[in-house]
Amino acid sequence: MSKTAICPGSFDPVTIGHLDIIRRSAKLFDKVIVVVMSNYRKQNTSCFTVEERMELLRRCTKELENVEIDCDFGLLAEYARKKNADVIVKGLRAVSDFEDEFQQALTNKKLNENVETVFMAAEADNMFLSSSMIKQVCRLGGDVTPFLPEEVSADIINRLRGDVDI
Repeated sequence: MSKTAICPGSFDPVTIGHLDIIRRSAKLFDKVIVVVMSNYRKQNTSCFTVEERMELLRRCTKELENVEIDCDFGLLAEYARKKNADVIVKGLRAVSDFEDEFQQALTNKKLNENVETVFMAAEADNMFLSSSMIKQVCRLGGDVTPFLPEEVSADIINRLRGDVDI
């Protein structure tokens, strides 16, 4: 039986931490849908449009044949139902992530009993990474290239430092 996993996130911008979780998921599941979700808590602070985030993700994952990129603006549990997904993969950086992610997993299970949430620990080198941290360091002139996928780092840095179109 084919297993479909969803890797949801805002990906604003995509980091090497995100890409690590996506790549590891692609090894475990037959199909992985990376879905750019609209985060109501971050709507006014987005640096990239949903379409731009999708394009950045496509460029980073082009070699992964079982990965597709999509977006959604509704409930993740409903999206999983619509896509016949078996699993939601969530990356955890630290214990502080767990409480919120666990609450979301329980809610998704109540809304869609056919989907399970799998927590994947971030690699030790990526545990401190967040899109918010990258935005802050980059805007203050710091070198964020080690934290970004090589395929898209120049575009991300240019946007964060000067609001240049991708």
